[in-house]
Amino acid sequence: MRIPAHSVCTAIRDDIVAGVYERGSRLTEELLARRYGVSRVPVREALRTLEAEGFVVTRRHAGACVAEPTEQEAADLLEMRMLLEPLGAARAAQRRTEAHLKVLRGLVRLGQERARRGSSEDLRSLGGWFHETLAQASGSHALTSTLTQLRHKIAWMYAVDAPANPVESWAEHGAIVDAVARGDGERARAITALHTERSSAAHRLRFAGGDRQDRVRTSQHVVNMSGPRH
Repeated sequence: MRIPAHSVCTAIRDDIVAGVYERGSRLTEELLARRYGVSRVPVREALRTLEAEGFVVTRRHAGACVAEPTEQEAADLLEMRMLLEPLGAARAAQRRTEAHLKVLRGLVRLGQERARRGSSEDLRSLGGWFHETLAQASGSHALTSTLTQLRHKIAWMYAVDAPANPVESWAEHGAIVDAVARGDGERARAITALHTERSSAAHRLRFAGGDRQDRVRTSQHVVNMSGPRH
């Protein structure tokens, strides 16, 4: 496989997330350079970036290795996401553009259609695009990049069950867009908080104590999804 040098970091990260490189395994510059068809220089730079992101650690006498996050570190990621996703939605309600709204509404239409048909194959990727676009609509590069990094690390550490009720899940997506379109930051924040907390309950640690499945407790708070739609 030969890829552009500037894409080496993304390629290594994607392979770590996909489990190509196991936790704790060594990452040698020579082997990585050969795998991706580049020189060792971009590989070295990529490993530095991935170490800063928490995917890689440097060990004495071993060099670069895939990180081995603890259960607490994994739980912290979900908690951070539950704090930052609602903040991003609230900011999006104030800063979104018409282009953002057009994309968000299009994703909601597709998601709701697939959910009604019971076509679950595309729902996960549609959900990822939705939340990525919502973060971009916040107008904050720092917040967007942080949420993107969180999504990568959560995908690495957790397996995710399909939502028990995908129609309800996509109704929440629609309610978030309605609030963002009206400029109602507090409502956008509240619905996103509920949605994120519910989705976190479907996450199972890939590496916890054998095959133990830890779930995040869901909120009992109810947020009214009805209201004027645009």
